[in-house]
Amino acid sequence: MATRKESSTPLGDRRVRRTRSALARALIQLVEQQDLSRISVSDVAEGAGVSRSAFYDHYRDVHELAEDACTAMIDGLIESLPAPALDPADLAQEATLSLTAFFASLAEHAGLYRALFGPQGSARVVDHIRRRMAAVIHEHLVRADAGDSRERVPHDVTAAFIAGALIGVVVDWLQSGCRRTPAEMATVTWPLLDAHYRLHAGGGS
Repeated sequence: MATRKESSTPLGDRRVRRTRSALARALIQLVEQQDLSRISVSDVAEGAGVSRSAFYDHYRDVHELAEDACTAMIDGLIESLPAPALDPADLAQEATLSLTAFFASLAEHAGLYRALFGPQGSARVVDHIRRRMAAVIHEHLVRADAGDSRERVPHDVTAAFIAGALIGVVVDWLQSGCRRTPAEMATVTWPLLDAHYRLHAGGGS
């Protein structure tokens, strides 16, 4: 019982955070050098300076660690996604800035995302990111339509479509070596999303 109590103290929480942070850093470094599918629990544990048993205290496998390691970055990415505004001109400006930040965040850790989204990556992580994106986009659309009873494309369908489309664009961009800059990607991506956002931003009737 004493051990269990100690694990719930702030000191125990800090130790958990430190261990998880060390494991995440080790994974990010490893994924820049080799495919995610080739990285073992032993590789990550050694890179983090912890034992294999310590790894398994926190994660079932490397893919679960990859999902957790990306959570904070994913939160930043989805927060930067454009939210529909009432004024189409304001929406276009906000969307271009938001999408530029979105692609810039991806480019910062291109090696990690390329590994996760690539053919040897993790379908579980891709699905996790897609669902997180769809949830945030859905929330944006609901807020944009607050108090408007007109029938439009269902929010969940639009959110799923936009999230899937963004994942497709991201995968292609990463696999091409990020040929275009984040600003260029924002410029060419926004018109593709505009029609769907406009339905929920006062532009469709």
